[in-house]
Amino acid sequence: MIKIYYSPSCSSCRKVKKWFDDQNIPYEQKDIFSKELSRDDLMEIISKAEDGTDDIISPRSKIVSENDIDFDDMTVSQLIDFIRKNPSILRRPIIVDDHRVQVGYNAEEIRTFIPRARRIAEMACCDNECPTFGICDPSKDIQGLLKIKK
Repeated sequence: MIKIYYSPSCSSCRKVKKWFDDQNIPYEQKDIFSKELSRDDLMEIISKAEDGTDDIISPRSKIVSENDIDFDDMTVSQLIDFIRKNPSILRRPIIVDDHRVQVGYNAEEIRTFIPRARRIAEMACCDNECPTFGICDPSKDIQGLLKIKK
């Protein structure tokens, strides 16, 4: 299940949620300010972030810049506790699935969250390789296209 960690006032967060809604891709949304993030949620985000805290923490956040905080000196447990108490330091939105984390809205990168079968169907239809090109809905005729691609 895809999870979107967001802030209601964030315009990029609204874009991401709209994109997932438009694509009919289900997701779970978690407002980072309405309820304290769980340790498990934060551990999942941190463990999937390619560049560690650099990916998910905003160095321009007021708390970080005013207090000259060095996250490299913290243990993972200390980091998680700090984020739980200060969620405003997180960049947003944070999109998490079983394999990856994406921070922010990027029109190209977000397409990786489209299920693989649908991406194959769209590519086949775009490349005119589909025998029913122009008359089918690729999102509904995926099984036939998967057989063609094999």
